[in-house]
Amino acid sequence: MGTAERQEAPESGVGTAGSTAPRRRESRVHDIPAGSDMPSRRGTAREEPYQPLWVEEPARRRRLPDPVRNSAVRAVLIIAVTLLQAMVAFLCTLAGSWLAFPMVLSSVASTVVATWGALDVWVTRQVWNQRHGVVSTPSSTARALRRERRKARRQARVAERTQERIRRQGGAGQLSHS
Repeated sequence: MGTAERQEAPESGVGTAGSTAPRRRESRVHDIPAGSDMPSRRGTAREEPYQPLWVEEPARRRRLPDPVRNSAVRAVLIIAVTLLQAMVAFLCTLAGSWLAFPMVLSSVASTVVATWGALDVWVTRQVWNQRHGVVSTPSSTARALRRERRKARRQARVAERTQERIRRQGGAGQLSHS
């Protein structure tokens, strides 16, 4: 008995004795209706709806811009080659091979290039953001602070208008002269 059958197994005798209507299975995949005539995975008498291996979900973040993605791929490849060279240099050193010294020199040079590649990703991203702008979504804290400031300014304007109205009327509406 698989997990799906265990989850759908009726509870021990609670309201199932008098039920003769066939029970309709609910589909766990949102695109497939519950009673669909999709082919089953197994050729058993009990028909199970076909479920795909994966369900595509919308991306949580937007895709990187092309120049930034290109520099990131380039940096990853350079860093991978650098790590490979360092490992070969280490193993050649352990083995006492003549190739150890040239590999150590090339690993040092490759480390400099890998650092440049990582910095290139950062610089390319900064340049792209400056040229094309970034849609910034302020945090809820910033929004709340702006809302409070607007409310305070609005209240100050209303208070100023009422004081101006009182001055224009020349104090005529006052109940006592103190």
